[in-house]
Amino acid sequence: MKNIFLIIGTRPDAIKMAPIILKFRENKKYRPIVIATAQHRQMLDQVLDVFQLKVDYDLNIMKKNQTLDDVTIEALRGIGQLMDQLEPVMTIVQGDTTTSFIGGLASFYRKIPVAHVEAGLRTYDLFQPFPEEGNRKLLDSIATLLFPPTEKSMENLLKEGVKKEQCFISGNTAIDALLWVKEKYPLITIPEITSITNYQKKRIILVTAHRRENFGKPFLEFIESLKIIADRFEDILLIYPVHLNPNVNDPVREKLSNHPRIVLLNPLNYPDFVSLMNHSTLILSDSGGVQEEAPALGKPVLVLRNVTERPEGVNAGACKIVGMNQEKILDETTRLLTDQKYYNNMAQVRYIYGNGKASEYIFQKAEEYLS
Repeated sequence: MKNIFLIIGTRPDAIKMAPIILKFRENKKYRPIVIATAQHRQMLDQVLDVFQLKVDYDLNIMKKNQTLDDVTIEALRGIGQLMDQLEPVMTIVQGDTTTSFIGGLASFYRKIPVAHVEAGLRTYDLFQPFPEEGNRKLLDSIATLLFPPTEKSMENLLKEGVKKEQCFISGNTAIDALLWVKEKYPLITIPEITSITNYQKKRIILVTAHRRENFGKPFLEFIESLKIIADRFEDILLIYPVHLNPNVNDPVREKLSNHPRIVLLNPLNYPDFVSLMNHSTLILSDSGGVQEEAPALGKPVLVLRNVTERPEGVNAGACKIVGMNQEKILDETTRLLTDQKYYNNMAQVRYIYGNGKASEYIFQKAEEYLS
């Protein structure tokens, strides 16, 4: 059997690669070898458990206060050694994490074909998001097969000179994973929420915010915005699974703990997060993945970034960019909670990023290339 490397490092990597890994495991022609750098240890492991995935090689590079230099050096050394030992015929990576870029770079150094899932996303600002915009541009430049999820991401690649015959619009595997988990885990089972009296009658505002470019003063102003929202609306629950990074965790818990309408959680496993999204009224998030997933659930997203590499959701009316601007956050949140017609226009189920069959198509094209 031919060895195929599938490399993951973070929770989004694992979520979006899981359907592809499972697809390769159904086929007897290939030996899918899953390599985890564990760039994000705890959150990665949660996803692997959900999809009952076994990691073949765990580099376990995560350490306290690690820098991008640390991740890059350790991942490049570890992945490269495994490639020299196992001689894969293809490497598959997804997205824009440092792990994904380094998996592609190690392959390029050995002239191993690279398949980049979720190729072509662009903000055209190297520092928003950082370092992801640089990672994906570099990765697309050395990839052999590129799988842009949408027409727009395909256009970006062609404008940059990537050959059309290398590119295949696939949809996003995040939707494959989302629809599977939504059906299997339909209920909220988080004790901190279910223990609240009449929580089912509350309007849930789900918050996720952790991006590096927002650290510091913008993030502190954002935290104040959340407190104002919670004070303003008595029928809401503002639920915030707080990232473990101390630049996020420390100020959030200092400023927002003990508010009667704010629930601060530790990072959630993927089924709990999907269930929470599905039961939310609206979502405030700086996550790229949430911008893809929420429209498929019919949930409006206020994007806590100044630019997005996923403009399709904005163009479709499912997402709106507010950045960390307190006035915009308050105005848009208030309008969505008070203007039913405005809310209904955003809260429509839209399969903008795929119909749940992306992994099947990616497997097919990879197999054709290797045949």
